[in-house]
Amino acid sequence: MNTRRSRIFGTSVNWLKRNLVVIAGLLTLAYLLLPNVVVTVFSFNKPKGRFNYEWQQFSTDAWKDPCGVLDLCGSLSVSLQIAFWATLGATALGTMIAFALVRYRFRARGAVNSLIFLPMAMPEVVMAASLLTLFLNMGAQLGFWTILIAHIMFCLSFVVTAVKARVMSMDPRLEQAAQDLYAGPFQTFVRVTLPIAAPGIAAGALLAFALSFDDFIITNFNAGSTVTFPMFVWGSAQRGTPVQINVIGTAMFLVAVLFVLASMLIGNRRNKQKA
Repeated sequence: MNTRRSRIFGTSVNWLKRNLVVIAGLLTLAYLLLPNVVVTVFSFNKPKGRFNYEWQQFSTDAWKDPCGVLDLCGSLSVSLQIAFWATLGATALGTMIAFALVRYRFRARGAVNSLIFLPMAMPEVVMAASLLTLFLNMGAQLGFWTILIAHIMFCLSFVVTAVKARVMSMDPRLEQAAQDLYAGPFQTFVRVTLPIAAPGIAAGALLAFALSFDDFIITNFNAGSTVTFPMFVWGSAQRGTPVQINVIGTAMFLVAVLFVLASMLIGNRRNKQKA
């Protein structure tokens, strides 16, 4: 009996050792997803008071009327517009900067590389206050455009980092082969360089969109009378949190999950075709 127990114990320990990393990863993933689960569950709640912090009754009323709260969808629209244009601006500028830093040698290249990381390392409140000072000294009216400029500056470093990592891993012989086959600079860039760099550019763009849409500190400093969705959520938390906020959050989380799943399916299909 003792021998049998020892064998079972030994087998369990060995299995645990082999799968320890997987178990730790799953537990970490569950911990990260727990807030999203809570938000999803409480999007079907019908609170009795102003605050949606305690479960009361199952209801789909908020899902039927997600814009039932005054200015909620208006602030959501502002955030989506700013995130979209900030993503375009930061991705375009960041891609060009990444290619310049990797492909070209120029004076102060090392200094530029160091400066690129400053917005990522700097506390947001410092950058927000600096931008506010800049806009006030320029006499700019705080609002949509100041938020957009601030978000482009904030997201630029993240795009450069993502694209630069992809460009550094590219094989220059592929572009040289295209040039040997009489492809011009434009054809080489469009048909060879850009498709290879596309995953890094897409990653930088998605990161920029998420950061811009989610930002509160920099936005709050430079918004003026403009209200974005994070600012609306913060203001609502002071006087009562409507269930519709949970609905919007759940919908955005589901869209992100579907986007990731679609990307994985497309990638797997391409790998099968290549094989």
